[in-house]
Amino acid sequence: MGILVILLALGCLMFLAYRGLSLLLLAPAMAMLAVLLAEGGPLLASYTQVFMQATGGFIIQYFPLFLLGAVFGKLMEASGSAQVLANGIIRGLGPARAILAVILSCAAMTYGGVSLFVVAFAVWPIASALFREADLPKVLIPATIALGAFTFTMTALPGTPAIQNAIPMPYFGTTPFAAPGLGLITGALMLGLGWGWLQYRARVLGPGYGEPGRNDIGRSSGAAPSLSVAALPLVLVLALNLAFTFLVIPAMDTRYLALPEYGATDAGALRGVWSIIAALTLASLALVTMNWRRLATGLSATLDDGARDALKPIFNTASLVGFGAVIASLSAFGLIRDWVVTVGGDNPLISLAVGTSLLAGMTGSASGGMSIALSTLGETYLAMGQAAGVSPDLLHRVTAVATGGLDALPHNGAVITLLTICGLTHREAYRDIFMVAVAIPVIALVALVAAGTAFGSF
Repeated sequence: MGILVILLALGCLMFLAYRGLSLLLLAPAMAMLAVLLAEGGPLLASYTQVFMQATGGFIIQYFPLFLLGAVFGKLMEASGSAQVLANGIIRGLGPARAILAVILSCAAMTYGGVSLFVVAFAVWPIASALFREADLPKVLIPATIALGAFTFTMTALPGTPAIQNAIPMPYFGTTPFAAPGLGLITGALMLGLGWGWLQYRARVLGPGYGEPGRNDIGRSSGAAPSLSVAALPLVLVLALNLAFTFLVIPAMDTRYLALPEYGATDAGALRGVWSIIAALTLASLALVTMNWRRLATGLSATLDDGARDALKPIFNTASLVGFGAVIASLSAFGLIRDWVVTVGGDNPLISLAVGTSLLAGMTGSASGGMSIALSTLGETYLAMGQAAGVSPDLLHRVTAVATGGLDALPHNGAVITLLTICGLTHREAYRDIFMVAVAIPVIALVALVAAGTAFGSF
């Protein structure tokens, strides 16, 4: 009965989130429903001592990453750098490679730390004009943007500043560059298969852009920076991330972290988060300096907008973490946990992949599903990996990639936002989104687990 209640709560969470209800209200409501029906437990204590404690803990740990990422993305957008970067990649590849141009323009920005929501808004008008010029079907634009922004740069490529690549770090003591070889192979598989599918669909659908919609209007970026100025902040994010991860922080005297007032921890557990914070901060300062004349008059408003843009994503994700903590506190969850860790027998990678994927799909959130999985089973998977000789780096990469498949089911917020931007419906465009953002990433995950099992981490 307890398991049925948990499944009911998760099902209601998915359905009502798809219907557009706020997760800030929905997550605690569904968590309290599960407590009431499963155990008749103390609702107020479950809310304040379990739900809110987990929600607050997530915000404390990851708010700087959400905040700095949103501010950096807003600065890229306001300075015109995002538009210039997309235009430059498209011009370099030409209209004949319109699909690849849009994919790579999205990938370059998301890999540089720009929010996928900002990328969707920035690339859409360019993609619309390019697809119209190349006489390609408009219905493929959402899937093309999704492939570049929601898949390999979010979970597979080493060093990506995406939150999905940051959450596993404190659990496994890893860095954003965990298992770089396997990450590159997995990312290439997602890109290759996804691009192949979109090319195939373009041939099947035939030429013709389709009827223009009310959103099919490009935006003028005004006085824009040069391509080199637009690209430099993204290069800085990656370069500084590497430098702080492997040079600066290891050279620092961090023995003070062992003191109770600093959490009785060590630099190994923090350097991944510290590196991204430092990289995004310095890259944002460089971006403002290089674009001072473009940003000066509206800099305060741009920073305010970026700060506000960080609030809804982190509170939504943190609410899902709180929901997961309440579910994990139920006695019936122990049965589910015991079943998940037995999937795959002695191979913890299979169990980790299945459990994380299912939770990401249930919540419609890659970061939310990952946080639930690691907050409840992170220590268990680390111990299983150590017992099986699986490196923490490989556990990190499998966890990240596992979140980027079932999370893009129809109730995912990014999917709904993307379709809204493009002026299309699920019926018109979701089939191709499903293939490039759900089916192909799952195939890539299977390949990653198989390669990691056979060859270990590299």
